[in-house]
Amino acid sequence: MASIPNIKLNNGKEMPIVGFGLWKVNNDTCADQVYNAIKTGYRLFDGACDYGNEQECGDGVKRAIDEGIVKREDLFIVSKLWNSFHDKERVAPICKKQLADWKVDYFDLYIIHFPIALKYVDPSERYPPGFFVDGDSKLEFSKASLEETYHAMEELYDQGLIKSIGISNYAGALVLDVMRYAKHVPQTLQIEHHPYLVQEDLLDLCKKRDIAITAYSSFGPSSFLELNMQRAHDTPLLLEHDLINSIAKAHNKTAAQVLLRWATQRGIAVIPKSNNQSRLAQNLDVCSFDLSKEEIEKISGLDKDLRFNSPTNYGIDIPIFS
Repeated sequence: MASIPNIKLNNGKEMPIVGFGLWKVNNDTCADQVYNAIKTGYRLFDGACDYGNEQECGDGVKRAIDEGIVKREDLFIVSKLWNSFHDKERVAPICKKQLADWKVDYFDLYIIHFPIALKYVDPSERYPPGFFVDGDSKLEFSKASLEETYHAMEELYDQGLIKSIGISNYAGALVLDVMRYAKHVPQTLQIEHHPYLVQEDLLDLCKKRDIAITAYSSFGPSSFLELNMQRAHDTPLLLEHDLINSIAKAHNKTAAQVLLRWATQRGIAVIPKSNNQSRLAQNLDVCSFDLSKEEIEKISGLDKDLRFNSPTNYGIDIPIFS
């Protein structure tokens, strides 16, 4: 079983540098995938309200704990606060619902999913609520500020319901802003990060402030093909890129392993997913070899400032990255 190095967060907690991402994991296979990933050696699981599979994630975790494969304290469970629950009085109730879905007493890390506050939708009406208040096409915003939401997250932290606070999809200006009002500085920032979207200035800003980075969509366009996103279909796949494959061949590794190592070697956590058992193990084994400085620089040189996971790319009129 591959051993997974940890990143030490600014509150002293330790987070595995490689985890299993739960976005787009189907409900009918999710419990088994989480259970099998635990058996393979994964300890960090990155979920979210919006993924719509947290109950099944919890089933997989409970099965592994009940069988004695792991204890709760062996796992690092991550979830996210969805946009519809940013009002301060909504944060604790939805967090507690998500904890109940996961069948755990606390999250190791709880993240503000997007810097977007939308009108509340009662979970009994529709869950997860998605972007639209009517479930179809109507956008309605909440008046909650990011500061209000963040302070509600800090209350969860002080109560022990969450052990670390994260932010996600924040650009540099918002990271600087949260530093002004945070009683507890965020432990992590989760961003889209791959060789087509390196965001070096944002990485540097967070490094100087001791905020750990987690990369999602490490394989770039491949993560978005099944969503029929035209931008993804129009972009050369990183997993098939000549440079990535030549480096992979030189190290006797896969293209996926090279892309993940490019991140982890630079201290960035990754959360790939796979339905394939052999790839599951390969994705975990991305700290047992080193890329050269020149190889890292060549991969970073593929940067196109090309973002896939933006609301506008899904036809949602919230241009937060513009």
